[in-house]
Amino acid sequence: MNGTVREVTPNVDAGTLLAGAHFIDAFRVEIGTAPVNAREACTRMVLHGLRWIDALMRLRNILVAPFGLKTSGEGAPAPGGLIGPFPVLSETPERLVAGFDDSHLDFRLVVDVTGEATGRQVTSTTLVRTHNLLGRSYLAVIMPFHKLVVRGMMSRIAEPAR
Repeated sequence: MNGTVREVTPNVDAGTLLAGAHFIDAFRVEIGTAPVNAREACTRMVLHGLRWIDALMRLRNILVAPFGLKTSGEGAPAPGGLIGPFPVLSETPERLVAGFDDSHLDFRLVVDVTGEATGRQVTSTTLVRTHNLLGRSYLAVIMPFHKLVVRGMMSRIAEPAR
């Protein structure tokens, strides 16, 4: 069904993308015949987000700043630039890998576009590797929001470009 975001079994090589990941999940949306590549899908997810997601991200940045955690694209330049706060680490038309390494955890967002011209799909996979108690605590705090945020972000992919 076009536009419905559903959780799916992750189908990525976690060892290559983020060896030792402690958390991994994936969501998929059918986009029909929409001519979307991985960068466009990621851009629609991240930059054309819903207001409540933007508000949650602003709150997150305020709350983590005292702990010295990265906020909104801080850190070294990325090979593929930034999409919103996420450094692009590698990219093909079918797959974009974004993410960063921080003192508390390492994070990867993998956006895959698959299927034939008549039935295309976008899958968003999240991988997280924690380093310490702060990373495990942070992951535990954001988990109740993670699935809602990803579903909301992915619902933007099937919409016409703005």
